[in-house]
Amino acid sequence: MDTILGSGAHRYRVVENWAKLPEGWEFKDAAAVACDSKDRVYVFNRGEHPMIVFDREGNFIKSWGEGSYPRAHGLHIDANDILYLTDDGGHVVRKCTTDGKVLLELGVPGKPAPYMSGEPFHRCTHTALSPKGEIYVSDGYGNAKVHKYSPDGKRILSWGEPGTDEGQFNIVHNIVTDPDGWVYVADRENHRVQVFDGNGRYETQWVNMHRPCGLYCCNAKVRAGLKFIIGELGPAMPVNRNVPNIGPRVSIVDVKGKLIARLGGASGPGLETGKFIAPHGIAVDSRGDIYVGEVSYTDFPKSFPDVKIPWRMRSLQKLEKVN
Repeated sequence: MDTILGSGAHRYRVVENWAKLPEGWEFKDAAAVACDSKDRVYVFNRGEHPMIVFDREGNFIKSWGEGSYPRAHGLHIDANDILYLTDDGGHVVRKCTTDGKVLLELGVPGKPAPYMSGEPFHRCTHTALSPKGEIYVSDGYGNAKVHKYSPDGKRILSWGEPGTDEGQFNIVHNIVTDPDGWVYVADRENHRVQVFDGNGRYETQWVNMHRPCGLYCCNAKVRAGLKFIIGELGPAMPVNRNVPNIGPRVSIVDVKGKLIARLGGASGPGLETGKFIAPHGIAVDSRGDIYVGEVSYTDFPKSFPDVKIPWRMRSLQKLEKVN
């Protein structure tokens, strides 16, 4: 029997065992996932093969990046099928072709800026592009900044500082833009998404979420029709690990942050069909199917401290839209 998540026009069937990995391979943490114009699915992960590529049916195509990415974190693919990879362990952002050829590198691999200095980068997390091709970088675990770069890699400006007020961050974890140039930042440990104009001016915030990690903007012809998909990591403390209705889960909201649908999260973490461990990266293909990358290996011991981590634990889920 199929497992269906969501409600109304936002219903999704969980596709079991979608990714067909080669024998002996595993993702470990599937930190980020993205789809190109041909609906090929790129999984940026923390196993031995950092980038693994599948077709939309889950058949293995290729891998690359071996030995070059200490700790995969963020992945974004633009309209021209150019990839932007963020490695928080290497403190670097790389612009690459679909075969992994590096076209541009931001940051110095292996050399972080001083902790909370505001200088790029200290464990950067993700990227997004403005309508003009400018590059935004969320930075990250060891900083509380968003940096904006020209398309050729020159820093234009930075904004943000540690804290809980407007324009401040407590783990700036993910970033997306919309076609009009608004910037949406997942401020994870402040349990919110903050919205800015393209120059970092604070506009508003959405607060009906719990530790937002993954962030994806579903483009529409008009801004009012935009929808956003948010992967929420769920509780961090043992005392509220199994509290109902706070995740881990995937939520869909409109351009004002109003909740449209929630997928999972009603009864805490789990490996059972229809549950999540730690939604971390979100992608959507041309048919509206959702791919959820999870940092399951990192989070499993926190959720289940007395259970041995299973081999090839599920770290990637496909949710197929039900028409």
